[in-house]
Amino acid sequence: MTSHYDALETRSPAEREADLFSRLPDVLRKAMTAPAYAAHLKGVDPTVITSRAALARLPLLRKSELPALHKAVPPFGGFVTGPAGSFGRLFTSPGPIFEPEPTHRDPWRGARALFAAGFRPGDVVLNTFSYHLTPGGFIFDASARDLGCAVIPAGPGNTETQFELIEAYRPVGYSGTPDFLKILLDAAASAGRDISSIKRALVSGAAFPKSLQDEIKSRGLDAYQAFGTADLGLIAFETPAREGMVVNEDLIFEIVRPGTGDPVPEGDVGEIVVTSLDPEHPWIRLALGDLTAALSGTSPCGRSNMRIKGWMGRADQTTKVKGMFVRPEQVAEIGKRHPELGRLRLVVTRQGETDVMTLKAEAAASDDGLREAAAATLRAVTKLGGTVELVAAGSLPNDGKAIADERG
Repeated sequence: MTSHYDALETRSPAEREADLFSRLPDVLRKAMTAPAYAAHLKGVDPTVITSRAALARLPLLRKSELPALHKAVPPFGGFVTGPAGSFGRLFTSPGPIFEPEPTHRDPWRGARALFAAGFRPGDVVLNTFSYHLTPGGFIFDASARDLGCAVIPAGPGNTETQFELIEAYRPVGYSGTPDFLKILLDAAASAGRDISSIKRALVSGAAFPKSLQDEIKSRGLDAYQAFGTADLGLIAFETPAREGMVVNEDLIFEIVRPGTGDPVPEGDVGEIVVTSLDPEHPWIRLALGDLTAALSGTSPCGRSNMRIKGWMGRADQTTKVKGMFVRPEQVAEIGKRHPELGRLRLVVTRQGETDVMTLKAEAAASDDGLREAAAATLRAVTKLGGTVELVAAGSLPNDGKAIADERG
């Protein structure tokens, strides 16, 4: 039995990069026929966007902006060319953000993730993600059926009915949150119900800490994690190597410094930005607001795409100081004005009844002139006073935080 979904997963990184960026200009051209993308990318010549460096010069589209954009120009903010009726299903997520389901096969790119988790054609899968309005249930349903599996559209909750379905259909696979998987296992053990047919799981949508991983494993289930969004489907997934998550095919995945569109050095924590090559619903540099970091090298499982550490928190660290918002992009602007500084972290604390800002900045050596200049820039950019503390290069945590609010 093959251990890879197809040959795309094991091609050389150079071959994949060449393929993605040869297709990108046509995707950009198609995207720019939608009015919102035409305005967002005004002046861009799609024919010259053929490299990561060129792509990095395009503006970000922030997911956090989508609710307002969708409300202003319903339903999709003007970023979709086709009418709503040209799609398969139409969903909504909190915000609200409206998500159309493309009509081509495996529209959410989940079959690869299920395959990597051990799911195979002919398996019966218990899908416990919600089928109501949000796309979660349909993401995993469509992906499993595209792989050739039969799906029990169970949704979450109602464990007694779930037990009846499991005992009747004997599913081999589970898809859902790790929390509900534990609920099922605990409830089955208490009620003396037999759900031992379930041997593997693909979980998402909630934290899956090591303690819970070990517990699930001890009960005879091999569970893997996937990272995805309602806009893009499954973006990255675990493999049998258990060394990070492998980025899905047909996506251009960037990690940028929070508050900017600038790629971080390999290994640094930054914000996830994704460009999809879906011809029906492309996304161009969609900034998700989630943090991760790339792992060096390729996976021992043989899949050659970029690996990431998984979800590492949120990139939107905007906070209010003395009644004014301070944003990660302002911290990034200070770094741009003082390129001799390394990693920056704006620490917000409280002294008595007063908010206090301290900009910790990595520098090669102590320099009073640089410290004073950076403090002046801090005031100019944020319109708030604060001190600057120069620290040794490499001493600040590599966690993607531009602002640390320590006021409790």
